[in-house]
Amino acid sequence: MDEREQVTSDIEEFIAVLPERVKALLEGRDLDELIEVVVDVGRPIEVRFTEGFEMEGNTPALRADIEHVTSRISDFDRDNRAGIEATLHRISAIRNRHGEVVGLTCRVGRAVFGTIDIIRDIVEIGQNIMLLGGPGVGKTTRLREMARVLAGEFDKRVVVVDTNNEIGGDGDVPHPAIGRARRMQVPHDREQYQVMIEAVENHMPEVIVIDEIGTEAEAAAARTIAERGVQLIATAHGNSLDNLMSNPTLEDLVGGIQAVTLGDDEAKRRGTQKTVLERKAPPTFDVVIEIIDMDVVAIHHDVADAVDTVLLGRPVTAEIREIGEDGKMVTREQSIAHFEHAAKRIDAEPDEVDTLELELRQAEDRPRLLRVLPVGVSREHVERALRELRLPITLTDDRDETDVVITSEWAAEQGLAPQDVVAAVTVRSDTYTQVADALTELANADRDAAREEFALREVDEAAERVIVEHVPIELLPQGAYIRRLQVELLERRNLKSKIVGDYPRRRVRILPPRTT
Repeated sequence: MDEREQVTSDIEEFIAVLPERVKALLEGRDLDELIEVVVDVGRPIEVRFTEGFEMEGNTPALRADIEHVTSRISDFDRDNRAGIEATLHRISAIRNRHGEVVGLTCRVGRAVFGTIDIIRDIVEIGQNIMLLGGPGVGKTTRLREMARVLAGEFDKRVVVVDTNNEIGGDGDVPHPAIGRARRMQVPHDREQYQVMIEAVENHMPEVIVIDEIGTEAEAAAARTIAERGVQLIATAHGNSLDNLMSNPTLEDLVGGIQAVTLGDDEAKRRGTQKTVLERKAPPTFDVVIEIIDMDVVAIHHDVADAVDTVLLGRPVTAEIREIGEDGKMVTREQSIAHFEHAAKRIDAEPDEVDTLELELRQAEDRPRLLRVLPVGVSREHVERALRELRLPITLTDDRDETDVVITSEWAAEQGLAPQDVVAAVTVRSDTYTQVADALTELANADRDAAREEFALREVDEAAERVIVEHVPIELLPQGAYIRRLQVELLERRNLKSKIVGDYPRRRVRILPPRTT
């Protein structure tokens, strides 16, 4: 661990809940390297370290071992998670089909201090900050320290909205790692957006800290908070600004994206095609920080400008910051396509880094792309449209992998387009404008289909909960067409529902079945 960072793990409290034979196994070991202990009935207990793992002999774990742990921790919540009072340790349960606990994952939680030094100047000026990054890069750790610093060093009224007690730890008394910040626990993750609004209305915070904004309702609540002048610091699903822009559920956090058709004169003035993508509204967050590694971040200081630049198809740059082994920070401006390489090669010569100009991010960092096969239309027109409009579409020459064929009327009449593909779009003539318009409509239709799929999946999951828990559940707000589909799906499951709320927040409320 870097000397500038301090770690608090409350490891004694963690060890105290473990079975005696596991305690014996850990004697003399470097507990700073301990990650978790896995206890599954009928299997040897497994102790995992940062490098490798050890098995506790060949004796299988017993139900008594499970009970030894569960009797010393808090009750499990609906997500089968529990903890140890005033610590960050997390115990997650595996249940059999009868609801009995048959497995435990006991994970060590550590508070790391000093992790925001690399972005401290941004935290202090009061802007709304969004942290992005993959699992394990330290998003929640930084949220925790931001709350502590703003509440303690700057005397601000800070409220932490803690969905799964990941930030403040288990129990009614939050972990000292959040300092003087207040913590509001969330009974269930579906209620997070309600607690966000309650925090603003009831407790007059100057700062609200939230881990994992993941639904449209939470995105809407975040916008409401920002419009009331409260500083908002949060994380969201996604590794990059690109991910947020491509996510129909969360795109509102960066202002939302819409297709706009320009008049002939305006299109000529801009030097673009008639159909362009534009930002709908001001972003909720002023700054987006992509956490590439614990010591490497990429910062978009002006989210509105970055989104607009992306939509114009122009290169986007961000400030890359890295803390070296000597504890000093190195910074440089770098193209958005260079983040991964810049993180690994921050000290490379400029000419050496510039050779990476055309490399793309790894495929897993991007949303699923529609695969389009051009037949009888200019491939150059298609490539230009995808490049300038930044559409979630990719070209393919493999008919077996094709999602959609784009073709001209002439090619269709000649029978050149394959007949065994899922879908096809036809343009009257092979001009750039018609190809660009067709691809834009195709991307919008695919986004609408994704929204519909999400909405219907939400119905299935909520219906199961209504039947099991026998409580009404409200779905996310939707348009009239999707609400009708949701109601029809519920009727097929013999569940009643009603529409509640005012436009544009009208939504379906699922009613529990009557008992006889």
